[in-house]
Amino acid sequence: MPLEQILSDIEARALGCLLEKQATTPDYYPLTLNALAAACNQKSNRDPIMRLDDSTVLRVTEDLQAKCLCGEHNTAGSRMVKYGHNIGRIGEFSDEEKAVLAVLLLRGPQTVGELRGRTGRYHEFAELAQVEAVLQSLASREDGALVARLPRLAGRKEGRYAHLLSGPIEAIADAPDAPPDGPVEAVQAEDPRIAVLEEQVQAVQCELTELKAAFESFRSKFE
Repeated sequence: MPLEQILSDIEARALGCLLEKQATTPDYYPLTLNALAAACNQKSNRDPIMRLDDSTVLRVTEDLQAKCLCGEHNTAGSRMVKYGHNIGRIGEFSDEEKAVLAVLLLRGPQTVGELRGRTGRYHEFAELAQVEAVLQSLASREDGALVARLPRLAGRKEGRYAHLLSGPIEAIADAPDAPPDGPVEAVQAEDPRIAVLEEQVQAVQCELTELKAAFESFRSKFE
């Protein structure tokens, strides 16, 4: 394992969000604390759904910085601290590898088909074999495997893959498939249009927060 310490579920969520937003909304990356918290709490493209407050997310960024997986970024024209991932501290990754790793961090164990369908916003895989090649690459890294295949459960046609940043494969449970008549929210989360709209709204909200903070700072100088 190329990490000194394994990641908690919340740390894995935050790291996955940073990888995701760098690829899908690069104009708003690195992320402010508020934007990172909103990303962690998204209802789409997340499993499980979390409810994290800003203080919890701030503590997570500090923990990730201690593990050299996150860093603070100062951008021109902004007085707010922003955060970006340092996944490169583990090793070199292609865009395809980062896409697969991000989706595994955000949504847990998945089949090759699920990964192909859910990485479209990051990178378009033309066929399943390309996803399998990326998984094999992540599973056979010289500095330690980052992905492993879960044992196939009875009644399932396909095995699932899971990331190893949160511990060895024995510690990861392969959750059962959701029933076909599951909640509407779960169905909506699979629609990429919902995810894109949610990200756009989130980005605008974060930009408004920054503008409001800048205005309040400017106004205080004249009071």
